[in-house]
Amino acid sequence: MTTVNTEKLSSARFAEATDAFVEEFTASVGFDQRMAQQDIQGSLAHAAMLCKIGILTEQELADIQRGLGQIGAEIARGEFVWSIKQEDVHMNIEARLTDLIGIAGKKLHTGRSRNDQVATDIRLYLRSDIGAIMVQLKRLQLALLDVAEREADTIMPGFTHLQVAQPVTFGHHLMAWFEMLCRDQERLQDCLKRLNVMPLGAAALAGTSYPIDRYMTAELLDFSRPSNNSLDSVSDRDFAIEFAAAGSLIMMHLSRFSEELVLWASAQFDFIDIPDAFCTGSSIMPQKKNPDVPELVRGKSGRVVGHLMSLLMLMKSQPLAYNKDNQEDKEPLFDTADTLINCLRAFADMMPHVKAKRENMYNSAKRGFATATDLADYLVRKGMAFRDAHEVVGLAVRLGLDSGRDLSELALGELQGFSPAIGADVFDILKLEGSVAARNHIGGTAPAQVRKAIAAARLQVGV
Repeated sequence: MTTVNTEKLSSARFAEATDAFVEEFTASVGFDQRMAQQDIQGSLAHAAMLCKIGILTEQELADIQRGLGQIGAEIARGEFVWSIKQEDVHMNIEARLTDLIGIAGKKLHTGRSRNDQVATDIRLYLRSDIGAIMVQLKRLQLALLDVAEREADTIMPGFTHLQVAQPVTFGHHLMAWFEMLCRDQERLQDCLKRLNVMPLGAAALAGTSYPIDRYMTAELLDFSRPSNNSLDSVSDRDFAIEFAAAGSLIMMHLSRFSEELVLWASAQFDFIDIPDAFCTGSSIMPQKKNPDVPELVRGKSGRVVGHLMSLLMLMKSQPLAYNKDNQEDKEPLFDTADTLINCLRAFADMMPHVKAKRENMYNSAKRGFATATDLADYLVRKGMAFRDAHEVVGLAVRLGLDSGRDLSELALGELQGFSPAIGADVFDILKLEGSVAARNHIGGTAPAQVRKAIAAARLQVGV
């Protein structure tokens, strides 16, 4: 005799019980239960709209509100019993609501489908997480501004190809990081514009025959507007991919920050000290102080980029409209958001306590002939063609290399041997301080410009 699974709200169509393995394999409640509060939020708005159009009575609406409130409290206290037999967060909540208030709980699903319900829940959930990510982004931005202001005069080598190029200030370098995070903030804000469109009301794929008021529901849920096409509404995951792409860029930036911190903290550079609270030791080498936080953040960038690839592959071959494939969108999204929040928090907590080893930075800039371009510019201002000036400076650098001296340490007579245009004033620009101060224009590394940039940045982030 065939048995029918009567525990499921959607079981009447089937003559056979779901295979136990298939039931477990297809269930999503193990991970989508984290959207429970968003599911309740959407259901409350949907119920209010159903009452307005006459599908629910005022009493039924009150019962639904009371029941969903109790379920929300049970979930918050960890008392809610999740059942794999109900497949997902939506059916678990609906089943519990029906247990609590009876037939009114069954009426709640009128005019909607799990297809538009889950699309709405994900958008609500991501909207909340993006808000939390942006809070941590701002915390990190403020931390960078504080350190940049403290180190606005601290001279360090600027690098290209990881070779000493020109002197910059540590504050200027940190403001480059700040600019990256500004673009990250802007991308998330832009992502929110497309995410904040409400799919609820699209039902399974074609809309519903009930006279629903989607504008009312969108307003209750604080969406900017309802979506325009029911087929697209239930199948669209562009917003999820866009979020993962923005998240990948954030993690790429944090990975670049991490790489520099790891290098700078090494004995070979010895530019900074990362506080002990963000490092660990070695189990065998007692002298080690490992920069674990930046190393781990650098590593975690790979998982977020991987999630972006997963979502792109998930969607690339799907026909309209909803497909079960889309159950696979949640775990990458959840992990992306969690990883972003945690990595940004770690950096925001760590950066205020990173200490610059100013003397080491300064000496490193001196060792790399960082003012060579300044000498070339000096000769150009004296009337020499740049290519000729480039050749003269190359000869001066060769003398410095052979004698183990920086350009600023060469005698005036030695420099004049390469060009009679060189005068005693050349030492004003060959010193690191003079080189840095000369870049006194918007975007330049001069301490005065760094401080102006910091002041403008504080206004930009609202402090």
